[in-house]
Amino acid sequence: MNLEQARFNMVEQQIRTWDVLDQEVLDLLMTVKREQFVPPACLKLAFADTAIPLGHGAAMLPPAIEAKILQALQLRKSDKVLEVGTGSGYMAALLGARSDHVYTIEIEPALAAQARENLVRQDADNVTVIEGDGALGWPVHAPYDAIVLSGSVAGIPDALLAQLKVGGRLVAVVGEAPLMQARLVTCVGEGRLQSVNLFETSIPRLRNVPERGKFIF
Repeated sequence: MNLEQARFNMVEQQIRTWDVLDQEVLDLLMTVKREQFVPPACLKLAFADTAIPLGHGAAMLPPAIEAKILQALQLRKSDKVLEVGTGSGYMAALLGARSDHVYTIEIEPALAAQARENLVRQDADNVTVIEGDGALGWPVHAPYDAIVLSGSVAGIPDALLAQLKVGGRLVAVVGEAPLMQARLVTCVGEGRLQSVNLFETSIPRLRNVPERGKFIF
C-alpha cells in the first residue's frame, strides 16, 4: 500500500471535492498521519470514505466529515478547544495542530489509553486526554473558543453551549438516524447563539448525552 499516494487521493478525491477548500485544512490532512490512528486490522481502510470501527461503539469519522468540521470551526492558534469523544485521537491531533490547546474527553478507558499512545507518537503535546464523561462538557477548563462533539446528539445540551466564549463555535451532529444535520453554533454575545446547518450525515451517538437538548435554529 502506497500510503502517500493513498493520502493524496483521499485529500484530492474525497475531501476537496466535498467543498473543503481551506488550504490549511487540506495541508493538515496531508501532514497528520491518519494511518497511525487506525486499528491495525483496519489499516487498508485508513484513507477510505467510510467510518472505521474502534470498538466500544465508537468509530473514526469518515475523512471528509472531519475535514468539513475543521473548516467550519476556523480555528486560530490562540484557541482553547474541547472535544467530546476522543476515539483514536486523530481528530484531537488535527484540532491541536491548529489551536493552542485541546482538552479531549473519552468515556471508554481503553480508548482513552490508546488515544494517549497515538498522540504521543505524533508529538501532540498540546493535547490533553481526559478519561471521563464529557456529555455535559468539562467546566473546569471553560470557557472554550471551540467545542467539537465527535458523536451525534438528539439536541445540544445547554451545559455545553454555556461553556462557549463569546465568539466561540461549536460543531455537533444533531438529530435522528438515518438523517442528521451537522450544525455550527456560534456564541455571538452573552446568552445569544446563532446556528447554521452545514451538511447532512449520520454518525454514532455519544454516550450518556440526554435525549432532550437545546435545538438552535
